[in-house]
Amino acid sequence: MPPASSLIRFPVPALLLALALAGCGDKPAATADGVTQPSAQAAAAADPAAAPLLAALQKQLDGHRRIIVLLADEAQQSPADRATSSRIGQQLFHDGLEQRSAIAAQFDTLLRGASPQRFASLGTVLDYIESAPELFDADRLAFREVLRDLQERVGKDSSLPAVKLHQRIGEDLEALDEIERNYNQEITRIFSRFDRTRAIALKREKWEDYIAHLHTHYRREAILRDYGVIEPYPMSMQDSDREIFGRDLPPKTVVLTFDDGPHKAYTDEVVAILKRYDVPGVFFEVGRNLGQVQADGKVTLGPMAAISRNLMEQGYAVGNHSLTHAQLSRTTGDALREQVLSTDTLLKGVDDKRAPLFRFPYGARNAEGLQLLNEAGLKSIMWNIDSMDWADPVPESIVQRVVDQVQKEQRGIILFHDIHDRAVKALPQILDRLIADGYQFAGWNGRDFSVARPRKGTAADATVTSGYEKSWAIVIGIDDYSKWPRLEYASHDAQAIADTLTGQFGFPASQVITLKNQQATRNNILAAFHDRLADERTGKNDRVFVFFAGHGATRKLASGRDLGYIIPVDSDPNEFATDAIAMTDIQNIAESLQAKHVMFVMDACYSGLGLTRGGGGSSAFLRENARRSARQMLTAGGADQQVADSGPNGHSVFTWVLLQALAGKGDLNGDGLITGTELAAYVAPAVSAVSRQTPAFGSLPGSQGGEFVFQVPDSQEYLNADTRQLSPDAIALNTRVDAAQDAKSDGAAEAPVTVADLQGGKSTLVVPAAQPTTDRQRAQQANDRGLQLYREKRYDEAVAQFTEALKLRPDFAQAANNLGFVYYRQQRYAEAARWLENTLKIDPSRAVAHLNLGDAYAYAGDKAKARQAYTTYLALQPQGSGAAQARAQLEKL
Repeated sequence: MPPASSLIRFPVPALLLALALAGCGDKPAATADGVTQPSAQAAAAADPAAAPLLAALQKQLDGHRRIIVLLADEAQQSPADRATSSRIGQQLFHDGLEQRSAIAAQFDTLLRGASPQRFASLGTVLDYIESAPELFDADRLAFREVLRDLQERVGKDSSLPAVKLHQRIGEDLEALDEIERNYNQEITRIFSRFDRTRAIALKREKWEDYIAHLHTHYRREAILRDYGVIEPYPMSMQDSDREIFGRDLPPKTVVLTFDDGPHKAYTDEVVAILKRYDVPGVFFEVGRNLGQVQADGKVTLGPMAAISRNLMEQGYAVGNHSLTHAQLSRTTGDALREQVLSTDTLLKGVDDKRAPLFRFPYGARNAEGLQLLNEAGLKSIMWNIDSMDWADPVPESIVQRVVDQVQKEQRGIILFHDIHDRAVKALPQILDRLIADGYQFAGWNGRDFSVARPRKGTAADATVTSGYEKSWAIVIGIDDYSKWPRLEYASHDAQAIADTLTGQFGFPASQVITLKNQQATRNNILAAFHDRLADERTGKNDRVFVFFAGHGATRKLASGRDLGYIIPVDSDPNEFATDAIAMTDIQNIAESLQAKHVMFVMDACYSGLGLTRGGGGSSAFLRENARRSARQMLTAGGADQQVADSGPNGHSVFTWVLLQALAGKGDLNGDGLITGTELAAYVAPAVSAVSRQTPAFGSLPGSQGGEFVFQVPDSQEYLNADTRQLSPDAIALNTRVDAAQDAKSDGAAEAPVTVADLQGGKSTLVVPAAQPTTDRQRAQQANDRGLQLYREKRYDEAVAQFTEALKLRPDFAQAANNLGFVYYRQQRYAEAARWLENTLKIDPSRAVAHLNLGDAYAYAGDKAKARQAYTTYLALQPQGSGAAQARAQLEKL
């Protein structure tokens, strides 16, 4: 890994270039002005006030590096050495948590001081993190949570130096995210081979036939839980007399466990994921996070105890993880009893429904500790699969490690921590992969771990995630035919699709092959498939998206069957049977690709694809998506139809509607995903309603019923004067499409949709209802709907959506800004100013909100406040896109 280049606050393209060029030598890093940045020692000498913080950061970095050294060669270590590395690595990690708290306290002390140099000292600290020549880029990942702590504290100060510092920290955090992506492969190699062994037992009780019948409609546990009761079985002692290692769990059964919480944000995020997949979890919590037990035995609960209470009320097992996360193998007597029994008292103070389970921190225990658990009626729960999320900063590496270990063990207890965002990021992909491999998930029933019920046929089975390793695309658009009628919009359509794939959905540009006009010959199109994607060039967990905009043709065979063709640029109408590309060729290509999911979208009209029935909409069908391959196709119309080359903004009607679907409207059930079926269920009836085309959808022969999936990204856009809105013709077409959608669904997102297939028949598509999401996720969805409505100038509806987002998440700065800007557009300047002020209370360094606020005050007639807002914007963004506007307004004022 090379020495890092500077993280100094370049504009984004320059920052990325600096990261790419890292390691050209060992010389000290330089800023954009060519000024060499000092080392930590030199910086401390130059700024004594920053010296304690710099020393603490170096200590934090030391622990980070030691963890990597311990685990970098675990594949060559003996099992005993690996166990020791893991145990000590965890101790180092928790020492790091204590060190982070100490650093946060130093931040508080510095910021409370009256020294005018306090912000300069914090700037010195940031200089070290950004530019110290001795740091590698991966080293800087040790400081991410520290920077978040600092950003939160600085955000409480509304002075201009604090606002600018807040902005700088935000840019550094964005750079760290880029570092995480850049070093994904290297860090994966370090952490992905870790391997250990243990297991657990499952016992299911059988009920009388009548009770078994009732259980198809009701769950006794759920009914009791609804009324505040969980009735435990006598604790099982089959695994061992004292501990559960999981050696007797049935094959393909795992238990999900989460340590060290509760966390003020991540615990709820983990719960939302578990709900979405309808899987149980067990949470082991540190007592000091819940409150205190006074000397007289009185329990004083803290604010995070409410998180634990909510977990128990929802039926999750919550167990004991000691009072302070001490290493209990070295603890005895009263100190040991306090670690175990005080936490049990705290948990009972939260709710008597606490699970009688205990997990030793680091897995470190002694005979006295095990005896104490037996006396207290607690069960020791170990693990045999360590996600290493406590040490590994890269979610993709965590995913691969867990999947590899589970595949080896075939059963087990998985150790996660609900105090890391990387665990939250990794968990959905892990569940998707394990579900695809047929694993079941056991929960604590009061007696042992068991699978409460089969997962087939339940609403929760509809869960689908993207979970792809690589994303590929071939995008073709042809206007300039020499022997076929010239088209107008096909090349523009293709470019718009390519831009959407690389921009919105993150397809790497190097893996999106775009062929337009004279590039799109028959040989080049086939070579794109055979030379770039066929054979082993795509992986079994990849996806491939194919878009074609151009002419299509249909030929009737001697058998009477129709055969469709796509027409390359060099085809002759008199010879298209031999110089065009037949759909049989496309089918053969589709079957030759190793990729799990492939989707063809053809903005051309023809028939004769030999499609099977379109993908089903039952929850059981979607439930199997991760294991089933998909070869899906959506076409613009049939053989006797013509593509409507008269859509808005230089697009065909079909591609325009497709782009609207991909922008988020195709997420029919609001789960943040657009499946191939959802895409067809939105596009086909919409295009039919506004044109004379009848799009068709189905699965190519050989498809196993899987679903191509797009994950809709959260919008990061803050509305401002530069935000583009749709043209009148685009708004008019979208209004007609939305009216058709409303009439079709009658308000039900999961209503069946009938679309054409290419055999002259019909196919019924059903979109399952979405599973529950967190308030944060629902707020983001409402905000994103508001943005769509704003672009269509449907301001009242946009206001309603932004309001809904803020009801769900009061600290949502983006929604507050967007609401304020819609009020501004409605010429409600006082309301706009209030919401833009609210935005800046949440996020004081959000430059665009200062610019919007200046506009609102200017039109409201408050010149003094307008000047202040514009001046602050220019201080934050002197070369920003609104700088000229702000300066012009200041001259007027």
